[in-house]
Amino acid sequence: MANVNKKTKNEKTKDVVDEKSPGFFQKLFAWVIIPLLFVIAILLVIAQFTNTNVFEKATEVLPNNSEEEAKGSEEMEKKIVELKAEIQEKDAQIEKLQKELDDALAENENQKAIQEQLQQKIQELESGQEEAKKDLKEIVSTYEKMPAKAVAPIIVQMSDEQAVEILSNMKPETLSAVLAKMDPKAAARYTELLSTKKNRSSNS
Repeated sequence: MANVNKKTKNEKTKDVVDEKSPGFFQKLFAWVIIPLLFVIAILLVIAQFTNTNVFEKATEVLPNNSEEEAKGSEEMEKKIVELKAEIQEKDAQIEKLQKELDDALAENENQKAIQEQLQQKIQELESGQEEAKKDLKEIVSTYEKMPAKAVAPIIVQMSDEQAVEILSNMKPETLSAVLAKMDPKAAARYTELLSTKKNRSSNS
């Protein structure tokens, strides 16, 4: 009976000891945190007496992110400047090519305008030529309706060019009749001029 009581007493004592034994966090606080705080306090006191700025020292020890950020910012700005310069260069090249294209188009339009003007001039001349031929034909027709005796003195009063132009467009029988009513010298001269005109027309 005495042994049983003794055993029970020992178990109770063991339970009390287990309950009073410190846990992990208590050990951590006692062996790590309190000494660390004590060391920091001593360092701060020493720094106070030696006029040392602990935060500046810590900044020197820690990596300086601001310098890296500044360096990265400078590189970015440099890259932006280079890109802007490249864009401006491309813009200048595009502007130059656009100007060359505009000049080429303007020159082409100018050539077209000149070509159209010349074509219009040719048409006007051809139209005028047709009108002149028509007028000449009407004049010749009028002279052909007149007596050869009346036509001969009128032809002699004209310039050689006008006279030959009218005589060359007359019918052969009318021409013979008109030349017959002229002075022989005048008739011979007009005959020679008509022959020369005919030869030129044949050669051309």
